[in-house]
Amino acid sequence: MTTWLEQQAAVRERRGLTRTPGVRGPRDGMVDLAGNDYLGLATDPRLAEVAGEAADRWGTGATSSRLVAGTTELHMELEHELAGLVGADAALVFSSGYLANLGIITSLGGPGTLIVADEHCHASMIDGFRLSRSETATFRHNDASHAGSLLQGRTQPRALVVVESIYSVGGDAAPLDDLLGLAEEHDAVLLVDDAHGLGVAGSDAFSGRGSIAGTALAGHPNVVVTATLSKALGSQGGVVLGSALVREHLVNRSRSFIFDTALAPPAAAAALAAVGIIRKEPWRAAAVHRNAARLAAHLELEPTAGAVQTLRMPSAEAAVAASRAAAVAGVRVGCFRPPSVPDGTSRLRLTSHAGLTPDHLDHACAVLRHILEETP
Repeated sequence: MTTWLEQQAAVRERRGLTRTPGVRGPRDGMVDLAGNDYLGLATDPRLAEVAGEAADRWGTGATSSRLVAGTTELHMELEHELAGLVGADAALVFSSGYLANLGIITSLGGPGTLIVADEHCHASMIDGFRLSRSETATFRHNDASHAGSLLQGRTQPRALVVVESIYSVGGDAAPLDDLLGLAEEHDAVLLVDDAHGLGVAGSDAFSGRGSIAGTALAGHPNVVVTATLSKALGSQGGVVLGSALVREHLVNRSRSFIFDTALAPPAAAAALAAVGIIRKEPWRAAAVHRNAARLAAHLELEPTAGAVQTLRMPSAEAAVAASRAAAVAGVRVGCFRPPSVPDGTSRLRLTSHAGLTPDHLDHACAVLRHILEETP
C-alpha cells in the first residue's frame, strides 16, 4: 500500500494536480473571490450572537443523531422557516449539503428508479447515484430535449431528474421550467440542488429566496429541492425541501440522516438568523448581482445567473500558477482542475459577494487581467 500511495503522489506531482488545504486568516485583507459567503453573513455579528446564545443553552454539539436526542426546537424552527422561505411544504435539515444530496438520492433511488442527470451535476449527487445503485443516464448540459429522450420508454416504475439550479462551476442556470414539464409528462421527480441559488437568486418579490420561490416549482408535488446552509446563509448544514411525505420518507429511510449526528445547535441558530436577514435585507442579494455584473464587464465575461464567473485556463498547471500569482497580489480565487473538472477544462472560479466594494473589484480585475496577459 505504501508503494502505491507513493506512486499516486508522484503522478499527481508530475501532472500538477497535488492539492493542499488553503489556509486563510480571520480577516487577512485579501480580496475574496473564492469563498461562497455570498451575502457576507458568515462574519455578521448577529449570527455570532445567536450562535453563542445557542451554545450557552444547548451546548456546542448536538450530542446524538436527530432520532435519538439530537433534535432541538432550533432544528424544528429552522426547518419551518426554510420551508416558508423557499415555498415548500416541509423541510428536513442535515448536517451538510453533501449529506442532504446523498440522503435524498439514495432514499428515492435504488432498483426500480431511473436517474436522468445533467452531466455537470455536483460530486455529492454523483456519489448519491453510485450509492443508490440506480440505473443512471446522463444528458448533455442544460439540454432538456436530451433529458426527455432518455425518459422515453423507460421500464423503471420511478424516475428522478437531477440538476443544479445554478451550476457551481460554470455559474449558468438550468432550464427549470422545461425540466418541470418533463417531470410532469413522465411522472418523474425533479430534484434541484439550489446550493448556489438560495440567498442569491429570485425575482424582485422573492429576492434572495432562491431559484424556486415564486415559480411554478414551489410546492409542486413533483419537485424536491436541496440546498446548503454554508454558502449564502453563512452557517453550516444542508436541507431537503419538498412535501411532508418526502420528509417522512427521509426520516425513516435516509441513512445520512438516521446515522449522522445532528447539526450543532449554534449552526442551526445562525442559519435561522440568516433566513430572517434574507427576508428583511433583499439589498444583499441585489449587491451580489451588481458586483457579479461589474466583474463580468471588466473581464469581458458573459453574465451568469448568480454569483459565479469562470475564467478558462489553457492547462491545470496554468490555473494553479494563476491562482498563486493572484494570491501574491492580494486576490483569492478558486482554482478548478482535474479531477474536479474534466481534462482540458481547468479554470479560475470567481465568486462575487455583497460586501465587495468598487475598489475591491477594480483591484481584482486589474490583477486578473495582468495574469491573463502573462499566461502563455
